[in-house]
Amino acid sequence: MAARFGLGDELVSALAQSFERWDGRGGPAGVGGEQISVAARHASVAFVAMMFFNVGGKEAALGAVRRWSGRVLDPSLASAFLEHAGELLEMAAVDDALVAVLSAEPGRRNVVDEHRLEQVLEGFADFVDLKSTWLHGHSRGVARLAAVAGQTLGFSDAEIVAVRRAGLVHDLGRAAVPTGVWDKPGPLTTAEWEQVRLHPYHTERILARASALAPLARPAGMHHERLNGTGYHRGANASEQDRLSRLLAAADVYQALNEARPHRPAFSPDAAARQLESESLDREAVAAVLAAAGHRRRARRVWPAGLSDREVEVLRLLARGMTMKAISERLFISVSTVHTHVAHLYEKSGVATRAGAAVFAMENDLLQQ
Repeated sequence: MAARFGLGDELVSALAQSFERWDGRGGPAGVGGEQISVAARHASVAFVAMMFFNVGGKEAALGAVRRWSGRVLDPSLASAFLEHAGELLEMAAVDDALVAVLSAEPGRRNVVDEHRLEQVLEGFADFVDLKSTWLHGHSRGVARLAAVAGQTLGFSDAEIVAVRRAGLVHDLGRAAVPTGVWDKPGPLTTAEWEQVRLHPYHTERILARASALAPLARPAGMHHERLNGTGYHRGANASEQDRLSRLLAAADVYQALNEARPHRPAFSPDAAARQLESESLDREAVAAVLAAAGHRRRARRVWPAGLSDREVEVLRLLARGMTMKAISERLFISVSTVHTHVAHLYEKSGVATRAGAAVFAMENDLLQQ
């Protein structure tokens, strides 16, 4: 993500070393000592201190840094923290962490232009969709449907940009809900449902904090509203929903229906269309989304990075969290053949982990059948 956001090679390298240890027993590369970047070593001390401070207070933070010094943490930096712990922890105990972090940023603040803003929002979409293997590609799918449907409805260029961007970030609030809730195969408890019902609220509050994204806050935060007032989190009725919000809601429902969830398989396109039409949603928005979906379902013949048809099939299942054995059973091929396909697609796409493969699949729109 740092590379996609253009944050520089030094930061990319430091992030890749987030879980390396001073004694060389960390991962993924197993480097240690001064081979670990200075930024990563500082961040490790801060991470340990704040993790224990948030749970057990100052004494817990001091104890953890002492214990981990020379093993996980750079001993010189651990010593410096311990010497100034009172001052540092007091600085960290702020009412608004966002304001404090922005105030601490050195040098000129990095502000993105319109083109890079699109890239950043796509990065946000992919990142929050990594919350669960059931959600990979969902936000991009909603954004794509909403943008094409907006053209059908005669939206202005500015409105199409807005609804696409709102689609990309409509589910940011999912990050505030435990993954176990999204991955639960059975019925949700009342408390779990309340968490789910609040995720559009969290989306809205996140977007409202940034002036460039604030115009997206309301439509993104209303993507689960229904015309009859039965939606959430507001329970807004028809008069409170503008056409961007109505379109986004319809796009979200259709996209979700076409995706498997832990409690149900994916709907067929026809079944998804029937279900969408039965919802309390704007009729014009529903019709436009269905038209957009029809245009979207086209066979692809040339895959990115030179992937073969079979490698794309394996990638889709891998990104959904399936084991090698489960993939072999689904595709009626041997486990060793699956391993070979995975090795090839990793090499071609330039990734080394399932999460990396999932991001590659989302970036290149490979998760849609």
